[in-house]
Amino acid sequence: MISHRAWSERLVLIAPYAWLAVLFLAPFAIVIKISLSQSALALPPYTPVFDWRAGPDAWIAGVREFSFAAYASLAEDALYLDSYLSSLRLAATATVLTLLVAYPMAYAMARAPARWRPVLVTLAIAPFWTSFLIRVYAWIAILKDEGLLNHALIALGLIAEPLHVFGTDWAVQIGIVYSYLPFMLLPLYNAIARQDASLVEAAADLGAGPVAQFWKITFPLSLGGVLAGALLVFIPAVGEFVIPDLLGGSDTLMIGHTMWTEFFDNRDWPTASAATVVLLALLLPPLALYDRSRRRATEQPT
Repeated sequence: MISHRAWSERLVLIAPYAWLAVLFLAPFAIVIKISLSQSALALPPYTPVFDWRAGPDAWIAGVREFSFAAYASLAEDALYLDSYLSSLRLAATATVLTLLVAYPMAYAMARAPARWRPVLVTLAIAPFWTSFLIRVYAWIAILKDEGLLNHALIALGLIAEPLHVFGTDWAVQIGIVYSYLPFMLLPLYNAIARQDASLVEAAADLGAGPVAQFWKITFPLSLGGVLAGALLVFIPAVGEFVIPDLLGGSDTLMIGHTMWTEFFDNRDWPTASAATVVLLALLLPPLALYDRSRRRATEQPT
């Protein structure tokens, strides 16, 4: 018989997979099923809808009604391709900007005295204590033509006319950088703080200056944190809806807003679900590359 300890160990291993199956795989299977359905004036607005009490024959008949019409509409309408490309461009640009802002902060935190590091980490995650929606709304008051930013710049004499930032792609990127900064900051801080300080000291003893020490020692050893932070920012930014909806303009095109329109305005659930499936397919390769590089780094002999 299996001992109580063995059952406990198996439960620890099974629990995360069960959590993943219930909260990700099952809902995603439903999304795939809807993406293979056809739009209809009904509730829910698609067919076929399975009646699980009808038996296997009815299920098989329903499966035969599945079609790829929603995926064909994605290929035929340029709106979706433009939305994907625009989302990838905005998310990639915002990820680079987030890295440029977060790296100096993470470096300063990691090199601060040990007694100050918990305080600095707490301050870094402090924005999470406020509602995400309220924080995005605050940027509306800052970036509008009559907002705090333009008032401050005009008062300082730096500009004569208000900057038109609100309602542009720049406003969206600023919102993404601010909102997702901790997701980049914390992996970078962890990667830099774990580095062996003696490596930098040895490089200094060999005549390397501060710039050479950074580019030859610190930055290469922090690439794992850079990659992890980039994925944590880029992936949710691609499907972001709230920030482009509140800070972007009529010309701002992102797939998250397009899917929202299809779901709630056009009531075209199959097309919106197909767009969701394609989006996930686009995000799987960078995740696979990250997992592969992480496995290679772990398998390297020390």
